[in-house]
Amino acid sequence: METFKNKVIWITGASSGIGEALSKAYAQAGARLILSSRRTDALEQVKASLALPEEKVLVLPLDLEQTNNFPELVQKAIAYFNRIDIVVHNGGISQRTKVQDAPLALDHKVMAINYFGAVALTKAVLPIMLQQQSGHLVVISSLVGKFGTPMRSAYAASKHALHGFFDSLRAEVWRDKIEVTIICPGYIRTNISLNALNEEGKNYNKMDKNQANGMLPEECAALILKAVAAGKPEVVIGGKERFAVLVKRFAPQLLSRLIRNINRNQ
Repeated sequence: METFKNKVIWITGASSGIGEALSKAYAQAGARLILSSRRTDALEQVKASLALPEEKVLVLPLDLEQTNNFPELVQKAIAYFNRIDIVVHNGGISQRTKVQDAPLALDHKVMAINYFGAVALTKAVLPIMLQQQSGHLVVISSLVGKFGTPMRSAYAASKHALHGFFDSLRAEVWRDKIEVTIICPGYIRTNISLNALNEEGKNYNKMDKNQANGMLPEECAALILKAVAAGKPEVVIGGKERFAVLVKRFAPQLLSRLIRNINRNQ
C-alpha cells in the first residue's frame, strides 16, 4: 500500500496480537517502524520476523504506566527517524471481574494503562506533529468503547474515555493536518482474555469462547490499514457482534437485555 511507504509508524503493544499483525502489515507496506511494548525480547522476535534492514525498524521498550519516560522516548524516536508520521495506540490490558469484586486499585491500573498511557504519549508526540503540520493518531479502542458488558467495567470505561479524548482532539487539530482514526474491534483471536486481570490483579488465564472464534489478527490489521489510508474517523471491525452498535442506536433497551446474558455464569 503506497500510502505508508517510508512513513514512520510507532506501534505500542507491538509484541503480540493486533499490534504484531499491524507491525507485519505496515512493514509489507514499506513503512519504517518503531515497535514498543514492555517485553523487549518479544519485540526483538517481532523485529526479526519483519526482515527489515536495521535503519527501518527501532525497538523502543515502553511501559504505558511509566509516562514520565515518554518525552525521552519521543526524542529517541526523532533521533533515529527525524519524524513521526503515525502513532498506533494499541497497547493495553483488559479485566475480567465483577464491579463488586474489583478493588479500586484495579480500576486505576486499567485506566492508567489504557487511557492515561495513550493520552500521555499523544501529548509527548503532538508537538512534533504540529511542527510537521502532519500526522495521524490511530486509537485501538473496542466495541466496549461504545457500550459496556459484564466483567469488563474498568476496560469499558477506559475505552469510552479514549473516544471522548480523541474525538475532542480531532476537532482541535484538523487544521494542522493531523488526523485521528478510532478503531473499534469486536472479537479478535488474541490473548487479551488470557492476560486480563482478575480481582487479585493476576492474569485471568481463560480464553473467552467468542475470542477464540473471532477474526484473525491479520485480517483485522488489513482492515485497519484500509481505514487509516482512507482517513476514516471511526471504524467498527469484527463479525456479527459489530451490529450491536446499530442495535444500541436504534433499540437500546433490546441491547441492554441481550447484554445481561453475556457471561452470566462467570
